[in-house]
Amino acid sequence: MRTPFLAALLLLVPAVAAAEDDIPSPPREFRGVWVATVGNLDWPSRPGLTTKQQQAELIALLDRAAALRLNAIIFQVRPMCDALYASKLEPWSEFLTGALGQAPDPPYDPLELAVREAHARGLELHAWFNPYRAWHPSATSPAPAGHLVKSRPDLARPYGKHHWLVPTSKDVQDHSIGVILDVVRRYDVDGVHIDDYFYPYPEKGTDGRPIPFPDGDDWEKYRKAGGGLARDDWRRDAVNRFVERMYKEVKAAKPWVKVGISPFGIWRPGHPDGIAGMDQYAELYADARRWLNEGWADYFSPQLYWRIGQEKQSYPRLLAWWAEQNTRGRHLWPGNYTSRVTGTAKGWPADEIVEQVKRTRAQKGATGNVHFSMKALVQDAGGIDAALKGVYAEPALVPATPWAKEKPPGQPRLEWARDRRGLTIRPAEDGVRLYVVRHQAAGRWAVRILPAEGRRPTTVTFEEAPARVAVSAVGRDGSEGEVAQADR
Repeated sequence: MRTPFLAALLLLVPAVAAAEDDIPSPPREFRGVWVATVGNLDWPSRPGLTTKQQQAELIALLDRAAALRLNAIIFQVRPMCDALYASKLEPWSEFLTGALGQAPDPPYDPLELAVREAHARGLELHAWFNPYRAWHPSATSPAPAGHLVKSRPDLARPYGKHHWLVPTSKDVQDHSIGVILDVVRRYDVDGVHIDDYFYPYPEKGTDGRPIPFPDGDDWEKYRKAGGGLARDDWRRDAVNRFVERMYKEVKAAKPWVKVGISPFGIWRPGHPDGIAGMDQYAELYADARRWLNEGWADYFSPQLYWRIGQEKQSYPRLLAWWAEQNTRGRHLWPGNYTSRVTGTAKGWPADEIVEQVKRTRAQKGATGNVHFSMKALVQDAGGIDAALKGVYAEPALVPATPWAKEKPPGQPRLEWARDRRGLTIRPAEDGVRLYVVRHQAAGRWAVRILPAEGRRPTTVTFEEAPARVAVSAVGRDGSEGEVAQADR
C-alpha cells in the first residue's frame, strides 16, 4: 500500500560537495488537517455505513493527505462525551452507527485503524477531544444509561441547544482528563488536541436575550465555602487548572506525545491595536495567552479564520501578535479556514490560503499550519488541492520538540542488495517513526521521507545504483539521529 505515497515524498536538489555537512535534509514544517467527526462533517460521510465503507473512507482521507504532502492528521475522537474508539469510559459515537452506544458491526476500532494507517503513510496522528461538550444539536439518537447526560445530569447540563459539562466541577475535570489519558496510554498517538470549546459560545433564548450558563448552584457553594474569586475569574481559574493538569499528566504518561490547543484566534479585542471581534477571555473564560506563556502546550494553533486583507481581524497581524506572546518558544502552527475555498463567488480563492501559508513561513516563530477541514481537500473545492501541492512541493518533517527531552534515535544499519539498487534499513532501537533517505545519482540529490515499520527492516529501491546514500532515523518527538552513509 505504500508505494504511491513514497513516490509523492520525493525532493530533488542540486548536487553538493561530498562533505557530510552538505548532505541535504527536507524542511521542517507542520502540515496538519483537522478531520471532524461531529455531525459527520468529514468522516464518516454519514452514520450507519458498513464497517468496510467506513474503513475505505478513512483510508481514502489518509491517502489524500499523503498525496498533498501533509504530515499530520488531527482526528476528532470525542465530539460529545462519546467515543470513536473502543472505550470503557464512554459510549460509542452515534456518528459512526447512527445510535449512541452501538458498536460498529463487524467490530473494529477506528482510532486503532487511523493510527496504524496514518503511520504507514508517514503521517502523525493526533487525537482530538472536546473536553466539555456533552451533547451536540446534530445528535438524533437517545442517550443510553451510561452517557453522562443520563448518568450524571448534575455534571452534563442543558445549555441552549447543547448539553455542557460544568467546567468548575472537579468530577468533570477528573473524567475528561481520565478519558484523554486512557487514549494516550492505550494508543500510539503522536499528540492530543483540544479546540476552542471551553465554556460554550453564548446562545440566545427565544426572547433574544443571552442564556446564562447554568452554574448558579455551584457558584453559591463556592461562595459559601469562602471562595474569594469573582465569578468570571472563578470560571477562568477552572479552565486554567484543567489545561495545566491535562498538559502535565499527558507528559507524565508519555513525554513524546504532543499536547496541542487550538483557541479562538483573538485573545481579546484590541490585542493587537485595531483588532475587533469576540472576547474569548470574557465570553469563553479562556485565557489562551496565559496557557501559551506558561508553556501548558507543545503546540498552539490559534484559529486565524480571516483573510489577510481583513483589517479588523488581519491574519498576519494576529499571527505576529501570537508569535510575540510565545515566550516559551512553543510550536506556533496557526489554523487556516481552508474550507472557505468553495469555488463559488462568495468563497475565498485558493490563492488566499497559499498566501497565508507563505505569510506563516515568513513569520519568525511560526513553523506550520493546520487546515480546517479535510472535507475541502477531499472535494478539491475551488482547486485547493493543486494550490496546496504547489506550496507543499517538497516533503517536510514535523518540527522537533526538544523540550520533550527524548534521546535522538541511533544510527540505523544499512545493508545493500547485490545489485546495489536495493537498500535494507534496520533501526537501532524502538521508537523510530520515519527514515530520511538521501541518495545521490546523475549529479543530483534526492530526499525521501519513509515511514518506519517498528523493529522490522524497511527496504528502499532505486532505479539506478546511487553513488551515495545517507540515512537517518526520526524519533517520536521529531528528533533526527546521526546519519549513516553507504557509498557505492
